[in-house]
Formats: sequence, C-alpha cells, structure tokens
Amino acid sequence: MSGLRMMAATIVAGVGASLVLSAAPASATGIPHVQGGQTVPVYSYENAVRESVWVQTRLDNDRDGVPDKVAVDITRPREAADRRIKVPVILEASPYYSCCGRGNESELKQYDANGVITKQPLFYDNFFVPRGYAFVAADLAGTNRSTGCMDVGGREEVLSAKAVVDWLNGRATATYADGTPAVATRWTNGRTGMIGKSWDGSVANGVAATGVEGLETIVPISAISSWYDYQRYNGVLRAEDYPEYLHQVVNGRPAGVCAATVEQLDSGSDDVTGNYNAYWAERDFRPDARKVHASVFIAHGINDTNVTTTQFAQWWQRLDVPKKIWLAQQGHVDPFDIRRAEWVDTLHRWFDRWLQGLRNGIDREPAATIETAPGTWVDERTWPASAAKTTKVALGDGDGMTGTLGGGSTAGSRTWTDAPDLSEAAAVASPGTAVPGRVSFLSAPLTRPVRISGTPTVTLRVQVDKPTTELTARLVDYGTATRVNYLGRGEGITTLATESCWGASTTADDACYRDTAEAVVTSDHAVVTRGWQDAAHHVSLRFVTPLQPGRWYSVTVPMQATDQRIAAGHVLGLILQASDNEYSTPQSTGATIRLDLRGSSLSLPLAGKLPVPGATAPVVTTSSPAPARVAPPRFQPLLP
Repeated sequence: MSGLRMMAATIVAGVGASLVLSAAPASATGIPHVQGGQTVPVYSYENAVRESVWVQTRLDNDRDGVPDKVAVDITRPREAADRRIKVPVILEASPYYSCCGRGNESELKQYDANGVITKQPLFYDNFFVPRGYAFVAADLAGTNRSTGCMDVGGREEVLSAKAVVDWLNGRATATYADGTPAVATRWTNGRTGMIGKSWDGSVANGVAATGVEGLETIVPISAISSWYDYQRYNGVLRAEDYPEYLHQVVNGRPAGVCAATVEQLDSGSDDVTGNYNAYWAERDFRPDARKVHASVFIAHGINDTNVTTTQFAQWWQRLDVPKKIWLAQQGHVDPFDIRRAEWVDTLHRWFDRWLQGLRNGIDREPAATIETAPGTWVDERTWPASAAKTTKVALGDGDGMTGTLGGGSTAGSRTWTDAPDLSEAAAVASPGTAVPGRVSFLSAPLTRPVRISGTPTVTLRVQVDKPTTELTARLVDYGTATRVNYLGRGEGITTLATESCWGASTTADDACYRDTAEAVVTSDHAVVTRGWQDAAHHVSLRFVTPLQPGRWYSVTVPMQATDQRIAAGHVLGLILQASDNEYSTPQSTGATIRLDLRGSSLSLPLAGKLPVPGATAPVVTTSSPAPARVAPPRFQPLLP
C-alpha cells in the first residue's frame, strides 16, 4: 500500500483525529521513517514542536535604524529532535498569512494566548511533519508580525525570505520572542524546499534566482517570474497604481511607517510611460535563471489570466536544472483543488527525492503532465511538445472575404478604429460578420486535429494615425466542445459540500478540506490565448518610439504561452483589436489602424498542419457567447 493510500485510510475519521504511529524500521537510506521507497508518517503531529522565531535580515527598509526581522512560525517533529535527527524543511514565505488567507478556503495563521502558532494554513504541515519534515511559514517583510516594509517583488521581499534559508543553514541569526537566541541547525540539516501559489510561489522563484545555498528545490504554483510582465503587457498598463495597491492589501505596519516605500513603488513603476526600467529589472528573476541550482517543479493553469502563462513559460525555458511541470486547463487554481490525490502523491515523491535524498525515480519520469481536456491528462517527455514546429501562417483577406487564414499572401489591407469598449465576448463572436473595432481571420475547417504548444506571435505591418495605439490579438477555437469554465467565479473549479483529509489533525489544525470538482461548460467557441502590445514600444520596452502617421511599421504582438488541441472540423480564428478594456486599463488614443495583409503573419508553434483554404472563407456563426468573466481581471489582486 502506498504512503498516500495508507494515509488516506488511516485519517478518514477526519477533523480532530491525530496520527501517532510507531517508528518504522531503519532502512538502507539511514532515514528511520522510510518504507517502500518513501517517507511514511511515524512522528506525532499533535505532539510536534510549535514555535515562533524572528530572523534578522541585513536590511532596514522601514528606516528605523534597526535591522528588519522576519517572523517565522515552525512546526517540526518533536521525536526527531529528541533523538537528534535533523530534518529537512518545507518553507512557504507569504504576505497573506494575516490579510487574505491561503488556499481555496482562505486559511489564516492562528496563535494561542502566548503567541505560539496553533494553526498553519494548508495541508503541508499536517502531511509532511509526521513524515520527518519541518514546515516553516515565514511572514514576508512588512506583513503580519514581521518588521520592514513590503516592496512588492523587490529586494526587501526576496532577501527577507532568503534570510530564512540562511538561518536554517546557520548563516543568519534569530531570536525567540523573549530575545534568547534561536539556532535552527540544532534540529534541521538545512536542506530546504520552497513552495507556494501565486505571490508565495513568486517569492520562491526570486529566492532561487539568488543561488542561495541550502535551497534544494522549489515548487512555484501559478507564480510570477517577471513582475513587469505581471503588471504590464509589453508596455500596456494592466492597472493604475497597482504596486501601491498590492502593498496596501498585505501591509502589516502602522500607518505612515512605510510611506517612503509606497512613494518608491509609485515613482519606480512609472505608469506614465509603461517602460521597463531599473525598478522592473530588480523584480525580473529570469536573467538570473542561470544562478538557480535548485530543482524546480512548476504548476500552472494554462488559462490563468491573473498570473498569465508567459510567467511559467519563459522561466521554464531558461532553467537548466532538473525540472518538472504540470499544466491544467483551469485558471488561477492550485492543483490540490484540481487533481488532489495525484498531486499530493507527486509532491510527496518530489520532496522525498530532493529533500530526503530518496532515489525514487521521479526525476527520470516524463517531465510534463498536461490536461488536454476536462479530466484527461497525459504525460510527455518535455514541454513544449517536441513535435511542435514554428509555422508561419499568412492571414488571408479576413472578415469572411475571399482567402482565409493559412492561405497564400494576399494584397490589400484592412482598416479599423480603436473601440476600447468592445468586449472580448463581442469581439470573438460571429467572426464572419463585420464588427466595428475588430478584424477577423479564419482557417478552413480542420481536416485533422492540430495542437498549439508554445508561444504564438502575430506580426502586423501597420499604419497608425496617432503616435501610438495598443494592439490586442486573440486566437479562438470555433467549434462545439466541453471545456473547463475558467472564466467563472471559481476559475475552473466548483467547491463541494464534502471534504477529505490529507494528513494528521489536532483540535486547532485539521487536515480536512472541502472537495472540488472541475467546472465545465459546453460552448461553440473559446479563446485559446491572448496577446497585447503598445505599438510605441515596438523597438524596445525600455523606451517609447512614437509612430509617424502615414509610415508603415512592423509590430510583433507576443501572445501568452498555451497548450491546446483543436479538434478536426473546428476552425481556428485570429481576432485583432486595438485597446482592450477587460484585460488592461486602456490608454486609448482613438487611433485608426491600417493593416497590410501581405506584410502581416501569424507564427504558431504547431504540431500538425492547417488545411489549405478554399476559395472562400468558411461560414462561422456563434449561437452562444463564451462564458462571461465575473470581474475584470485588472481589478483582481494577486490573491490566493
């Protein structure tokens, strides 16, 4: 019986149950809690050591003349400490422990009257502490019980989390609440794995990019690798004053203490130009991917419109370490709430391999696990698909005229005027009909399935009658299918009334969570991927190059990475707009754009071939709108 199945059978009693097992026989690994090649629960969760320490950093971001301190809450096996067995650490560094909560049920940290941690969010401590791990939850600088000031992806944030890894490895100091020294090397071997979803996973990426010793693996879930790409779409403003807003959401310091930091966020992020500058370079982890020595296990929703897919794709492609990836059809959702049993089992094996040193073979298995349709998963050697080749696709005439997407080069042009209030649903509906503010291009019906795996781009040769305009591109799958409804309130999941348990429990901290199911919808079309570009940033994201009216420019619009199968009989569409009022805060210039068809093209990472179009474009109608978005994403904070 696997450790996962044994655990599930043992703790099915649910809330309040405490798992206490006798120690397993010693194995050839020298780890006394290994059976069948994996760690098993032998330590008491109820009797675990629960303590809080404050780790000193080398920073003084709140400018009070005292080094900033990071509050760290620890749950670790008491029996291991009593036997002088040093254990590895699973670390989650987060700004959300007091303001917003973690996970689908928004759990917060809880303390007793003496300030001792009694409840850690999520299942990591419940599941892994009995198996010989310590779980450490760190409040990022300026949040919850830490001092300093949150600088939203910047140096203070990353280095405050790095200081915890340093402390776990004896390179930094910490104290208990009474000021006495706290020495981690008495109970840990320093081998640390970082995990977290969204902002928490972004911190893991940033700390790994420092190359800190002792960080052996990271598991970034729906995580950021470039804060510029999170808050800008190639010069297009996602939301005004967004760094300041995020600071306000998570700030745990008294009013006014962090005023200087907020001012730096405002001036540095430079909403006026949208340029990539030194502020954003500090928050861009990708150039330092070469410093990463930790193994990396990425999980991301292929339809995540909060932390968009370029975040994992560009990070993944630059990493030269052992790595693994899970791609689901959901939006901003933890895989624990998509494919729970398989996720816990895989995560368990991953941590056993890189933190316990168990040679369980997970690093030799297929690197990519991908959901191809609701509930259908495949394992593949790598990502993107090795069969996907970059294919240059001519646009054809468009808007139902002669010639279609994938046809030969077509002379002529198409013209449209920016319509910032044109919604995505209206823009992608009825692509064979003329709609003010958009132009559409359609393939012939597919004679066989094709797969788009990687990052599409569209290059547009345009004349613009204003110094700039925003350009928006969407790829659309026209054809009826049952799809994950990632645009709904649950971003692709529905929370059920039942629950299941994933670890040991105490009366204060149970291991039981509401079950979930995939939210699906049958629709006759769906957006495959999106892309945005400010035309005045076509030369560089570091500066603005105003366009001259009447002059032709080639502007490339990068789209979000994707992995989607388009079924035989379906039609692939390309929809072009100017500014986009749903996924950005448009700085509309009211421009009129003239598109040179012969000089424009779509580049697809394609496995398979688009059919040769006929003399006329196919007639494509949409009888039902795509699922409506519950709230405009620009107003969504980077929440759990």
